[in-house]
Amino acid sequence: MSAVRLASLARSDTSSQYLLISTAITAPAQSMEMKRLQSRGLISEGMRTIHRILIGSMTCLFASACSDSSNSLEPEPQEPEVTSTWDVIQTVILDKNCVECHVAGASFATQSDLVLTSNVAYSQLINRTPNNPTARADGLTLVGTEGLASVGKSFLWEKINAPNQAHYFDDHPGYGALMPLGKPPLTNGELEFVLQWILAGAPSSGNVVDLGLLDDTERYEAPEFEPLPVPTSGVQFHLGPWDVAPNFEREFFYYEPLNNDQPLFVNRVDMAMRPGSHHLILYDLSDNIPEILVPEPQVFREIRDANGNYIPSTLMITSHLNFVTGTQWPRMTYHYPPGVAMRIPADAGFDINAHYVNRSSEIIQGEIYANLHTVDSSQVEHVAERLFMKNPWISTSLQMRPLPLNKTFVVDKKVQIFQLFSHAHEHMTEFRVFIDGGPRDGELVYIAYDWEHPPILELNPTLTLEAGQGLRLQATYNNDTNSTINFGFLSSDEMMILFGAYYVD
Repeated sequence: MSAVRLASLARSDTSSQYLLISTAITAPAQSMEMKRLQSRGLISEGMRTIHRILIGSMTCLFASACSDSSNSLEPEPQEPEVTSTWDVIQTVILDKNCVECHVAGASFATQSDLVLTSNVAYSQLINRTPNNPTARADGLTLVGTEGLASVGKSFLWEKINAPNQAHYFDDHPGYGALMPLGKPPLTNGELEFVLQWILAGAPSSGNVVDLGLLDDTERYEAPEFEPLPVPTSGVQFHLGPWDVAPNFEREFFYYEPLNNDQPLFVNRVDMAMRPGSHHLILYDLSDNIPEILVPEPQVFREIRDANGNYIPSTLMITSHLNFVTGTQWPRMTYHYPPGVAMRIPADAGFDINAHYVNRSSEIIQGEIYANLHTVDSSQVEHVAERLFMKNPWISTSLQMRPLPLNKTFVVDKKVQIFQLFSHAHEHMTEFRVFIDGGPRDGELVYIAYDWEHPPILELNPTLTLEAGQGLRLQATYNNDTNSTINFGFLSSDEMMILFGAYYVD
């Protein structure tokens, strides 16, 4: 039912590989493209937004059937002409998925040194070196103009190519989060459209890619659940499979001692969960936990009984738990920045918290894996600390107009934050984080729209907060029920939490 494995200390390096979706370049003639657009009427599902980028005219004058010229018809509305493939990329892809964050003055644009508004986007992308130091060291450009040779060296392509995320996270841990941050991946058609544009030399003018590619509106979905391999150096936790009753949310704690006689230094975390999981979190016990509350090892401690009633004896421990790491993603790989690792003290243990939601009429099974990869202490320059900011005072009245709730947290010393991710439940529509105080007061540094799979933001360079400065959390909830919603453990309750990690100079 459960397993924990402590592997010997070793190192293994994975060579970088680049995978391509396609190498075919489609370059239809301009006249052929116009005929196709006319026959389609510009109204197919994949083309609904194209009209916003069409300019020019093909004016057709229709003579009146009457002899009286005063009854002649006015010209029909102009039928526009597609100006270029780049205009499609700007308006259909960048404007809808990227510009909200990559606008001049925004924190994301400053961090990445990349502005994607229409007046500068092309010059910002073409033949520019990424601001990301790892990508820069790997010799990447944001977008090159050498066709096929540029694809494997394109940082933009690496960042948006969600179907190749296993390669991205395994081989390039320093590249940061996939894009667009906090939104679904680009559609398969949008990805192929960008790829073909790069293969065609990424021109600023001309129609070099078939617009019909955009009709493919399918998006990448994570692969089926697979067990994680045991790390070469580190610890593996495995629980399950276990049953989750129909129309029920099963959540439990399970304490697993590590039995480590020396401190461990973790620089990478992998997690995998069967479908239906809301979250997987590892906690450790606070130093001041009363002996009577120390949990018995390797026992499932349910939060709710079979009738959905909370079990007080389980909940009593929650005020003595410290967040270590976790995710809401079905599969997650996170690498700490070079030289940074999380210290696990000797004789430690983790209280594993798994939460599954089954809204079907059939029993489903839950199962989780968590790998903590370790390095020798000699490789550690900074010890990672856990960031945990929670607002438990949530109450949204029935049918209340969506309004943001705000909560500010101030730090008491200078910190370097390198990771942020939010946690909320199903009524959350938006989660924003702003800097509070200092010269960057009010600057947006994080945003999430997806409560189920909030983005994990990697900050490189780090976000520096001086003592007395802080972060302001702003979450918006839409209560469409007939009752008041409060802070609680069920997915139909609400939460307002910011997780993350930092180190102190």
